[in-house]
Amino acid sequence: MELHKGSIVAITAVAITGLILTFVTAGLLSTSQTVQYNGNISAVNVGIYTNSACTNNCTNINAGTMSPGMSYTNTIYVKNTGNSPVTLSMTTSNWNPSAAEGPITLTWNRDDYNLDPGDSVSATLTLSISSSISSSISAFSFKITITGTG
Repeated sequence: MELHKGSIVAITAVAITGLILTFVTAGLLSTSQTVQYNGNISAVNVGIYTNSACTNNCTNINAGTMSPGMSYTNTIYVKNTGNSPVTLSMTTSNWNPSAAEGPITLTWNRDDYNLDPGDSVSATLTLSISSSISSSISAFSFKITITGTG
């Protein structure tokens, strides 16, 4: 009888150890990929600022570390520094690596917005990373250009 109880204890110990190793292994296999972003922003015929008073120039956006499937939003302020009305647009360029363009997108809420001289408007930039992004992309950068066309 004593041998039987010892066998049950041994089998239970092996089973518990197996479960612990299964959970640890599953945790290691499901770790998520992270992607680092830090990019430059420039302006043509407008000013770009980090504050609503339009006194702090915005030249860089740092989304930090993101995981696939995530989005990052950032509010900037665009001011018409010229003497005539402009229509706003945004483009991206110089993607590094070039394979990041597509699985990673940048949108904003001010395309074709008309801005009078001296006026400013808040704009929301949304950076999104597809959940199917290649695991070979661990960092990326690109240039953002916001233009006011008169």
